[in-house]
Amino acid sequence: MRFLAVLATIWMMTGVAMAGDNGILRKESAQGVTETVDALVIAMEGAGLKIFARVDHGAGAKSVDADVGDSQLLIFGNPKVGTPAIQDDPVSGLFLPLKVLVFDDGTGKTMIAYEDPKEMLGHLGGVSDDAPYLKVMAGALAKFTDSVAK
Repeated sequence: MRFLAVLATIWMMTGVAMAGDNGILRKESAQGVTETVDALVIAMEGAGLKIFARVDHGAGAKSVDADVGDSQLLIFGNPKVGTPAIQDDPVSGLFLPLKVLVFDDGTGKTMIAYEDPKEMLGHLGGVSDDAPYLKVMAGALAKFTDSVAK
């Protein structure tokens, strides 16, 4: 049991995504929320992805005198990758473009969270588990979030 605890600690410290509930992957960022999202935007735009929106949940909460901490949602994609998913199953449009949430977890850590595309779209009737775009989406999410993870 002790071995497993040590192994889990090492794994978490290497920036490897931690699978969570319902296919949500989490990584710790090396920077604060704004800096992490800024770095993601620069990397994604540099790779030709389109940033559709940057939602500041923290600012939204403050506007109604509430506090959810620092939290930003980045919505991005590439129509060349997402369109085939929507062609396979129009309901894919509920889940696309892709999203990455960056938030302060309340303990001083900045966390990055995103949904595994296979989990996100795999339950839809028209999306095959081996659809090539799922691998492309998963690879892009891993690449960009790894670039800002600890």
